[in-house]
Amino acid sequence: MNFEGLDPGLAEYAPAMHSALDPVLDAHLNPSLLQNVELDPEGVALEALPVQESVHIMEGVYSELHSVVAEVGVPVSVSHFDLHEEMLWVGSHGGHATSFFGPTLERYSSFQVNGSDDIRQIHSLENGILFLTKNNLKYMARGGLIIFDYLLDETEDMHSLLLTDSSTLLVGGLQNHILEIDLNTVQETQKYAVETPGVTIMRQTNRFFFCGHTSGKVSLRDLRTFKMEHEFDAFSGSLSDFDVHGNLLATCGFSSRLTGLACDRFLKVYDLRMMRAITPLQVHVDPAFLRFIPTYTSRLAIISQSGQCQFCEPTGLANPADIFHVNPVGPLLMTFDVSASKQALAFGDSEGCVHLWTDSPEPSFNPYSRETEFALPCLVDSLPPLDWSQDLLPLSLIPVPLTTDTLLSDWPAANSAPAPRRAPPVDAEILRTMKKVGFIGYAPNPRTRLRNQIPYRLKESDSEFDSFSQVTESPIGREEEPHLHMVSKKYRKVTIKYSKLGLEDFDFKHYNKTLFAGLEPHIPNAYCNCMIQVLYFLEPVRCLIQNHLCQKEFCLACELGFLFHMLDLSRGDPCQGSNFLRAFRTIPEASALGLILADSDEASGKGNLARLIQRWNRFILTQLHQDLQELEVPQAYRGAGGSSFCSSGDSVIGQLFSCEMENCSLCRCGSETVRASSTLLFTLSYPEGSNSDKTGKNCDFAQVLKRSICLEQNTQAWCDNCEKYQPTIQTRNIRHLPDILVINCEVNSLKEADFWRMQAEVAFKMAIKKHSGEISKKKEFALADWKELGSPEGMLMCPSIEELKNVWLPFSIQMKMTKNKGLDVCNWTDGDEMQWGPARAEEEHGVYVYDLMATVVHILDSRTGGSLVAHIKVGETYHQRKEGVTHQQWYLFNDFLIEPIDKHEAVQFDMNWKVPAILYYIKRNLNSKYNLNIKNPIEASVLLAEASLARKQRKTHTTFIPLMLNEMPQVGDLVGLDAEFVTLNEEEAELRSDGTKSTIKPSQMSVARITCVRGQGPNEGIPFIDDYISTQEQVVDYLTQYSGIKPGDLDAKISSKHLTTLKSTYLKLRFLIDIGVKFVGHGLQKDFRVINLMVPKDQVLDTVYLFHMPRKRMISLRFLAWYFLDLKIQGETHDSIEDARTALQLYRKYLELSKNGTEPESFHKVLKGLYEKGRKMDWKVPEPEGQTSPKNAAVFSSVLAL
Repeated sequence: MNFEGLDPGLAEYAPAMHSALDPVLDAHLNPSLLQNVELDPEGVALEALPVQESVHIMEGVYSELHSVVAEVGVPVSVSHFDLHEEMLWVGSHGGHATSFFGPTLERYSSFQVNGSDDIRQIHSLENGILFLTKNNLKYMARGGLIIFDYLLDETEDMHSLLLTDSSTLLVGGLQNHILEIDLNTVQETQKYAVETPGVTIMRQTNRFFFCGHTSGKVSLRDLRTFKMEHEFDAFSGSLSDFDVHGNLLATCGFSSRLTGLACDRFLKVYDLRMMRAITPLQVHVDPAFLRFIPTYTSRLAIISQSGQCQFCEPTGLANPADIFHVNPVGPLLMTFDVSASKQALAFGDSEGCVHLWTDSPEPSFNPYSRETEFALPCLVDSLPPLDWSQDLLPLSLIPVPLTTDTLLSDWPAANSAPAPRRAPPVDAEILRTMKKVGFIGYAPNPRTRLRNQIPYRLKESDSEFDSFSQVTESPIGREEEPHLHMVSKKYRKVTIKYSKLGLEDFDFKHYNKTLFAGLEPHIPNAYCNCMIQVLYFLEPVRCLIQNHLCQKEFCLACELGFLFHMLDLSRGDPCQGSNFLRAFRTIPEASALGLILADSDEASGKGNLARLIQRWNRFILTQLHQDLQELEVPQAYRGAGGSSFCSSGDSVIGQLFSCEMENCSLCRCGSETVRASSTLLFTLSYPEGSNSDKTGKNCDFAQVLKRSICLEQNTQAWCDNCEKYQPTIQTRNIRHLPDILVINCEVNSLKEADFWRMQAEVAFKMAIKKHSGEISKKKEFALADWKELGSPEGMLMCPSIEELKNVWLPFSIQMKMTKNKGLDVCNWTDGDEMQWGPARAEEEHGVYVYDLMATVVHILDSRTGGSLVAHIKVGETYHQRKEGVTHQQWYLFNDFLIEPIDKHEAVQFDMNWKVPAILYYIKRNLNSKYNLNIKNPIEASVLLAEASLARKQRKTHTTFIPLMLNEMPQVGDLVGLDAEFVTLNEEEAELRSDGTKSTIKPSQMSVARITCVRGQGPNEGIPFIDDYISTQEQVVDYLTQYSGIKPGDLDAKISSKHLTTLKSTYLKLRFLIDIGVKFVGHGLQKDFRVINLMVPKDQVLDTVYLFHMPRKRMISLRFLAWYFLDLKIQGETHDSIEDARTALQLYRKYLELSKNGTEPESFHKVLKGLYEKGRKMDWKVPEPEGQTSPKNAAVFSSVLAL
């Protein structure tokens, strides 16, 4: 509502600072308020004001039923009848909201919405109430809890809101735009410009949005585009209120006079069928509010600020006899609303009172209201009886007093002992037939049990009722019930919910609000996503891999470099490692090591993910080392002094991760053998008998790490002197430490898990004792000294108790090489640096400080089969590239979920559900040793002519002409692109009980043909790439009707096409992307996704979206070609050359129709005609009388000389 024509005295009103639960009458207010208001002795808020007993409510005639004070002395700014429950909501000028239940107006809830601004509008939703203030939109539950609080720009001055659907909201005000807000994501999705600023009232019908402006105009806008369709200039001064019903629009407002604005007693009424004004309606009151009340006829209720109310027909004459009077406590009525059932009217006045008028003694606010939830009374005196014979009876039903004393059920650990599950005895047949060779026994398999399976019977009864009997493969926690341990939500396995549109409407931003890219988990063997992220955030590895390029078809280093390039380009959108995992599946060593999981094992979580990822970690480092070992060292990886970090026979992966060692074997005969070796990672070796020692002996992580690196063990080995196997003592000494220290934790049994748990408990007790001792020493500190305790100039802030729990792993360790080839390892803290000074020079003292960079953990969750996540410390260079800031931050990477975490969370391991698997430590200031420039290894020669893999291809079958040197594309050149695909795995879906289909796992597609055509020049439309992609994986469906691919086209032995590898064609497309060309095609988003390419949005011109109207269906290429180009394509099957060329012609047509994008209005009319024609034709192209298919060979007859 516009308040410009109201009493000027209201402008000087200062909101009283009344509490919601303790309103007190101000001394300067009108004493007449006390005639109708009762204050209890303590000055608490008022209850509902009952009507006199003699008042009789007549059916069909509105009369006052109840009055109530919302907030004493504070004007009511807005009132609203709840659309879902029998409640009336009232907002005040002081920013306070109050709700009343039922026609008796019993106070239901009362809370503060805004501390300074008045409430402009209220709207009820199913789960809560929306409150609009000057520059704030707040969504609160009916009890007062905040669901979300959306702060608008400080310059905004909002007055109105309109709910267009269940999740979309329009907000308008005195500025020249209207905001569209998505209530699901609580984000601004659109900003619509308005020609006339000052939108204070908004309504909606099934035809238009209606916007009322402060200038006195009412604009009608399109429901889809929000563009103005019509405008009525109702009043010369200002608009007060308007309402719409059927085909009628009624307005009231102010007209300009010589003395200022005056209330106009003529209501302007408009017929929406003819879009013109009809006879104005003269009324006998000064109209400030009006509403249609269509009960039997289209009645209008016109309300004045002085309290007069008149009912009349919008097309008839107003009768003075139809006027009744509301008796406000204050001088003015400030708000007016009508219930959805039209049985109740609500008025709010300037003194904080609310008046309810109804047309029946027992009115209802809504036709169908749900029950209102009230606070439940205490049930202590009426507890239900407990039946102890029921085994599933929850003990939580028993009320227990809150106490700090030890409960009887807390059995002391000294009086209890674990009962470990005994291993079953070895089969007697095996022992009878076993033959021993040294200390190894061999026996034939009696085949009395299944392979690698031993039955354990933990419970003889009730086992079939345990829905969580199938726990994860990990032996940790088998004695307990792991489903009782709550896994934090962000650590749970994330899945993609597919709809009819696939992934287009899945909100990845809900899981990742950073600019770093996650990885999608639906691809086979995507369990390694967390380790891919760890390798990516190692800056030297990221640069090294992207500089690598070789001719090997399935090179993991090349594919990992392509994936890293996608992660670099992404701005928060998830990527997928489909091409990398495809190459991974072809490596024989990966299959031999059991790293390739079947789909059933991966879905059910049968595989031991902790052991699997540790084997994968060793495999990938070894494989990258081998892929790069024989190549020349890139110039980007030379040291600061100019010398190469690598010898000619070594790789940079070896220099980063390799540790040189000496292995000594000492036989009891005194013979000693020494041999040199190297390793890329270490495995933790835990102290023997650690599980039997229950006293809690402290054992630093540094000690365990030193024991694992400098390993000493007794084993049987061959002795050349004794010429037989002898017990020997094997020791390992370190000659050179790696730059990146990789550790496999090997927590694969209950023994190791108990060791971690015990050490964390001991470390926790020591940390508490240490900090309590420090605090006791500081008891005599002054207040200023206590303030300095947490400052950088003083001491470091003491961590909280929660941060110290389950922590055994240090953030930094110090390693020193001794003169006698020994190794000293100790935990390193910032306090040590403060005590001993900064880390000494490595070259002079051989002292190295390693900082924790990443931890990979195994999440034990029996409901989902478990998952793998990573905590990664992202460095400054990554934040600088993505966000433009220089800082370091720990993040949780859970597939496509990325969330910043506290650094203590990265080293906290609750062994009940969070088990460490892999640790990465890096040398301090590691990046300074490397020149981290990336030089794109892809050259223009990839676009030149190449040989086909197909043995039977002939020149007459060639369907493209490669680019010449003078045709090399430049920045901004157009390239038409189309791709065809085949299916490797069918879609997995289920039918719900209501008949709808739910996609569990989408079909796995593989690119089979890629075509690129020239977009300009004399040879425009001529393909320069038309590659069929050879595949070694089994094709389930060739999709010949849609792809044109036939069985045999992808087989090098019998194919007559130009067959090549996916890597070869991928390099061509990567070069085109890097050079800056613009791709034109139809549905390119899916094409690039299956090809596994990340293309900047400004390099994609997709005709799907160029010829698309918002909230309308997507149009097929075949229909667009028929409508705009008069071409009939895709008759019998699809041809990628034809599709790419057609997409280019459609883009030219788009530029022609839109005048190069300068006339969007005229092009919008063209799209309207397109959709109207499509609806008439049912989006089907009429079939021609004679079906002819264009021949590709004819296209090239004129250019064969090239």
